[in-house]
This record gives sequence, structure tokens and C-alpha cells, in this order.
Amino acid sequence: MTGKLTGKAALITGASAGIGRAAAYALAAEGASLVLTARRQERLDQIAQNVDTEVLSVIGDAREEETAVKAVEAARSKFGRLDILINNVGVGNYKDLIDTSAEDYDEMMDTNMRTSFLFTRHAVPVMMEQKSGTILMISSMAGIYGFAGEAVYCATKFAQVGFAQGLDKELRPHGIKVGAICPGGVKTEFALGKGRTEAGVAQSGMLDPEDVAGAILLACTQSAGSRIIEVQMRTMDEPLT
Repeated sequence: MTGKLTGKAALITGASAGIGRAAAYALAAEGASLVLTARRQERLDQIAQNVDTEVLSVIGDAREEETAVKAVEAARSKFGRLDILINNVGVGNYKDLIDTSAEDYDEMMDTNMRTSFLFTRHAVPVMMEQKSGTILMISSMAGIYGFAGEAVYCATKFAQVGFAQGLDKELRPHGIKVGAICPGGVKTEFALGKGRTEAGVAQSGMLDPEDVAGAILLACTQSAGSRIIEVQMRTMDEPLT
């Protein structure tokens, strides 16, 4: 690797599996120091053992403001800066509207959008002080197009894209880049349950987490004068019609 992120500090939510874990490895391979948040300490410890950069773990529920505050403060205290925020934590629930409860709605909106707000809200003052930073929302193609049986999930992912678009204009004068990564289906734990099975995911032509991590890395290593505001990703196995 080229060490493009040497001296940079990156905060990744939902880092214990899937896209978050793949992003941690990709950014660390380019030299970034990491602050990782999740609820499974042993998973984060495994990442720390497998990379050559410094890793701090903040265990907690990303939906709670305290977790965001602790994670941002950990970056500031240990590394003196925060250059990259990857709002990755998320949950899906693949149900028709009439089968979706208010509790399902709250879980998806809080996990997908509230966490993006909380971590961004507390990361931005640090980045404004630095006059630089990159913030990415890991949204979905469900944040670009509506899909039957996913209306509420789509609403949360559209919200992330709108959040990113508004912040792109609000924060660019402060040297902060904001974008959204919008993959189609990805072979992760996230895809299992709540409407999908392990066998179905394994047999699908979904993207691999590393595919998405590559797009994240690209957005995080842009030259100072350029920014990536949205990436749409689909598998090569997608039918032509």
C-alpha cells in the first residue's frame, strides 16, 4: 500500500463485522489510526491484532449519544485529531408495510439515521477546528430507489443521503467533505434474518464487504481539491433487464 492515510485518524461505527470491519482493514492498510465502535469487544480486539496501526475500541450502543461522545473524545485524546468518520452502523428489516410495527420503524430509524446524526454532530466541531475532514454515510441503493417490502428501510436510507447532501453544502466552506456510499446487497451478517436467509445470501451475487470498502477508501483518499459526494454500487451479476 502507499500509506496515503498515514497520520490520519478514522472513526468507524459498526466496525465489528461486514462493511465496517472491511473498511477498518482497508483504511489501516493505508496507515490510518482507528477508533472502532461496536457492541462486541472480542470482534474489535481481533481487528486490532491484525493491523499494524493503532486501534482504540469504544464499546457501546451507537444509538446512544454517550457512545458518540466517547468515541470522538477518544480520537481527540489519543491522536489529537479526527480526519475520517464512517457512519456505517445499520439494520434492515424486509417486511411489507402492514407487517411493520412502530417498534420496527424506531429500530431502523434510530440505528440507521439517529446514529449518523449523533456521530456527525460530535465529530464536526473537531473537523471544523482542523479545517479538514471526510464524513461518509454508508447508505444503500435503497436510499436512491424505492423497493417493495422495504419502504421503511428505504426511508431511513433516503434520510442518510439527504443528510449527506445538506451537509456537503453546509460543511464544505470549512474544508469538510461529506458523501454517501450506496451499495446494493452485500454479503454480511446485516443481510441475514428479518427476511433473508444465510443460504439465500450465500447463493446470491451480492457484493462483498471488501468491494464497498474499496469505494470507501477511494472517497477517503481524494486529493484536497476534489470530493466524492455519492457512489452507487451494484454487483456485476445484476440482470440486464
